[in-house]
Amino acid sequence: MRKLNTQDDSFQKELAALVAFSEETSQSVEATVRDILHQVQTTGDHAVLEFTQRFDRLAAQSMAELRVTSDEIQAAKAQVSEAILSSLRIAADRIKSYHEHQKQNSWQYEEADGTVLGQKITPLDRVGIYVPGGKASYPSTVLMNAIPAKVAGVKEIVMVVPAPDNELNPMVLAAADIAGVTKIFKIGGAQAVAALAYGTESVPKVDKIVGPGNIFVATAKRQVFGLVGLDMIAGPSEILVICDGKTNPDWIAMDLFSQAEHDENAQAILISPDADFLQAVEQSIGKLLPTMKRADLINASLTGRGAFIQVASLDEAAQISNQIAPEHLELSVEDPESLCEKITHAGAIFMGRYTSEALGDYCAGPNHVLPTSSTAKFSSPLGVYDFQKRSSIIYCSESSASELGKVASQLAEGESLEAHARSASLRVKS
Repeated sequence: MRKLNTQDDSFQKELAALVAFSEETSQSVEATVRDILHQVQTTGDHAVLEFTQRFDRLAAQSMAELRVTSDEIQAAKAQVSEAILSSLRIAADRIKSYHEHQKQNSWQYEEADGTVLGQKITPLDRVGIYVPGGKASYPSTVLMNAIPAKVAGVKEIVMVVPAPDNELNPMVLAAADIAGVTKIFKIGGAQAVAALAYGTESVPKVDKIVGPGNIFVATAKRQVFGLVGLDMIAGPSEILVICDGKTNPDWIAMDLFSQAEHDENAQAILISPDADFLQAVEQSIGKLLPTMKRADLINASLTGRGAFIQVASLDEAAQISNQIAPEHLELSVEDPESLCEKITHAGAIFMGRYTSEALGDYCAGPNHVLPTSSTAKFSSPLGVYDFQKRSSIIYCSESSASELGKVASQLAEGESLEAHARSASLRVKS
């Protein structure tokens, strides 16, 4: 891992190089995805079935074979141990409880002249959830994406999950059942995004698509944005730990590993004013890394994008963290509440020495779908509000329409919009 020090003249240049990441989509990927989207848009189920046969090596002859039945779901749940089912239910209950606090209600108020103004909050009708599939098991992704939609009041939740070689982890289906997913299709890739965005004979068109995926999925999401809403285009996972030097260095090393094991492009950064502690964590990494099943992947991530940053103080650590705007931020310090007051940009903030980032990934309650690549400066975690929309309410009395009409007609005339002006002035009392 590279070592940076804020006292070096080259620090800002080195920091910019450290956090810079651009996952450029090749022209061939763009073209391939564009063709897939076009084929699904024009031929519907036929294209989805053909691409699924080709890319996921499924012998299905009809879309009915790709629709997961209730019997399949129950069979999948029977394969999952009671201990894991219990953990899924506990996680689901905590996620639901947290997101219940995010629900927004309609509101309105009446002015003295009788004008009523307000806002009406309504859920989206139908959303699509993309879940990575195959040998990978991401039941937490199902819970984190479906439960906020359910809490928001979304009537129909359509899940797509690839099953290459007809392999699908039963935990994913169990989580979907617990979360209240309405329909499940064993399709993935750009063709799944296209099916959700355009609708086919079998897959209903949705209003919004959420959930992570590979480069083809991300590219497809970008290309259908506007036709449907999106959660975000997520980059590699990130963790930044600020530590005062008093936490067990083995704990911090493992916290860094927890994100580095996702992807060789994932980023793990430790910031501390204690040079000896930075060295102690480096030694812990050397000791613990050989014990990890994904040691090669973790090593590639730490070597390529990881860093130790020595700062003059915890206040300076907060400043650097705000500059980076990390997806996950651990405040492993004596007084995390005080330090948190200085944090303005972070996807999720984990307070104190005992709060590992991994708890947030699974069962703490807040959503683990978080802004990456410094987008925490202007965006937020996935939440109930992502599945609700707001309509303005304007209700004028006769007298208020007359008074507001004078103002509106004057402004409309100033913009040379005659019909606007006359529409407003017709309601003005003579």
